[in-house]
Amino acid sequence: MSIRIILVLLLILPWLTLFFMKKESIKRFMPVTIFSMLIMSIVFQIAYTYKWWVIYQYVVPWGYLVDVSFAYGIFAVGTLWIFRLTSHRFRLYVLTNLVMDALFAFVVFPLLRILHVATVKNIEYWQYFLVIFGLSFLLYGYHKWQETIFQT
Repeated sequence: MSIRIILVLLLILPWLTLFFMKKESIKRFMPVTIFSMLIMSIVFQIAYTYKWWVIYQYVVPWGYLVDVSFAYGIFAVGTLWIFRLTSHRFRLYVLTNLVMDALFAFVVFPLLRILHVATVKNIEYWQYFLVIFGLSFLLYGYHKWQETIFQT
């Protein structure tokens, strides 16, 4: 199986898991999911400008700028599931993000280098971890703000 097919699957398959989530949960957590896609797009733009990493394999023509299969696939849906499973439990939310972000930064990202999908250039793995772990707090704050809007 080619790397490109795997990247397409990483874009599509996570969205299929939403069939296992209640419609109310999807409605509740979709704003933070959309916000996470926006934030990751911005992070990828910054990374492209400062050459934090280089993306070699992608599924869309502009994929060298934004890893669509990650930002709009597994990261977005993963955000939705994390919020669904850790709702109103901040410590569990932080712990879950700590584990998932560390797994991605220190295991998956090096694997992407081996598979010649992407490689870090002007950033270290631990710095990437700090960026995505820091984003989890921004996402949590946004979600809390969104919940106050919909409750009034």
